[in-house]
Amino acid sequence: MTETTLVLLKPDALARGLSGRILARLEDAGLKIVGARMAQIDDALARDHYDDLEERIGTEAFAGVCRYMQSGPVIALAIQGCDAVPVVRKLIGATFPSQAAPGTIRGDLCHHGARTVDGQAQTIYNLVHASGSPEEAEREVALWFGPDELFAYARLDEGLTF
Repeated sequence: MTETTLVLLKPDALARGLSGRILARLEDAGLKIVGARMAQIDDALARDHYDDLEERIGTEAFAGVCRYMQSGPVIALAIQGCDAVPVVRKLIGATFPSQAAPGTIRGDLCHHGARTVDGQAQTIYNLVHASGSPEEAEREVALWFGPDELFAYARLDEGLTF
C-alpha cells in the first residue's frame, strides 16, 4: 500500500552536512519525495509536532527536545512509497543511535547514546525524525505541508519498486 510519511532532517543533520547522504538513502530505497520544506521552527510548531512527548518523557526532557529542534534549521520531507512508514523507520534505525544497527542512517552516521548530565536526561542527537505510524504520518504531514505543497509525479523506477 502506498503511504506518505514525514521525515525531518534535524538540526544536527544539517549542521554536519549530512542531508544529501540521508536523502540519497531514502531515494535509493525507492521512496519518492512528494514535498520538501526548509524551516527554522518556532516553539509553537515544535510543541505541536511533539504534542504527545511531554506526557511520555516528562516536562524537562520535552523542553530539551523543543530547544534542540529550534537550535537550527530543519528540512521537512513528505516521503511516499509502498509501506513508507515502516520502510523509513527501518532505514533510519533505533531512536538511540548507539543501539541502531549498522547499515541504518543512525547506525552509520551518529553514535550518540542515552546519557544523563547532572542527573538530567540529555537530548539525543539522532539526525532524523520519522512518523511512527500511518495515523501519526497523516497528522504530521498535514502539520508541515498544505495540500498545494505536495506533488504527484511518477518516478521512472516506480514499476520496479512499488
